[in-house]
Amino acid sequence: MSFQPQSRLDGKVVVITGGKGAIGFATAMRLAALGARIVSLDRQGQKAVQLRLDTLPNAVTAQHFALTASITDSVSLTEAAEQVKARAGRCDILINSAGFTQSIAPKDMEALSDELFDSIMATTLRGVFSTIRSFSPLLKISGDGLIVNVSSIAGFTGTGSNLAYVAAKAGLDVLTKSLAKSLAPQIRVLAVSPGVVDSGFVPGRGADFNAKAAATIPLGRVGQVEDIASAIEACATTLRFATGARFVIDGGRSL
Repeated sequence: MSFQPQSRLDGKVVVITGGKGAIGFATAMRLAALGARIVSLDRQGQKAVQLRLDTLPNAVTAQHFALTASITDSVSLTEAAEQVKARAGRCDILINSAGFTQSIAPKDMEALSDELFDSIMATTLRGVFSTIRSFSPLLKISGDGLIVNVSSIAGFTGTGSNLAYVAAKAGLDVLTKSLAKSLAPQIRVLAVSPGVVDSGFVPGRGADFNAKAAATIPLGRVGQVEDIASAIEACATTLRFATGARFVIDGGRSL
């Protein structure tokens, strides 16, 4: 593994879970522009996702492709990893950006049912682990593997869309640190922690919420998906001697 900064990602294969989401697709756009081949893993809509991938830079030569898999279904993840190996021959970077949440006030514990709590934990925490478990053999073969987990400042501030989401992201941060030690030196593991992002990720949050949040942020606005995507790009290109770290991209909201 070389720790020298890189300006290009030619020949690299990047697997993105939730690649059709706002952050996932913005990241795909940036990494494809640097020469990477993108594989998008989504639960559904493979044809529609493929059409979007065909609009990425370098689409003809890189042959980006979409796969259907659920991060809460380990069998489908194993099959997806096998398809990536068969079609691309390798996996160099894994970006875990899939997930979901609902806005539930912390005091309203009755609204956070056991089923919803378990579902958020299964997707946001266990699903990330399961994805890493399935793709780590390919990443190890690369010898210069990278995993980037999209976390949240909710994981260390204790404030987020709901209590299950907060707990799951806290677990993800610790998982990132632990895996950084156990998968080294062949694979680096990093986390990127956004604050409020103008992405539509949290249902019901719109312009009014963003305006109120922006008033509390030192840098004067909520995050944009490009802010997060550029941080993920930096993990792959310039922050190459980092592992186990969490990079906070929130405009100062957590200060």
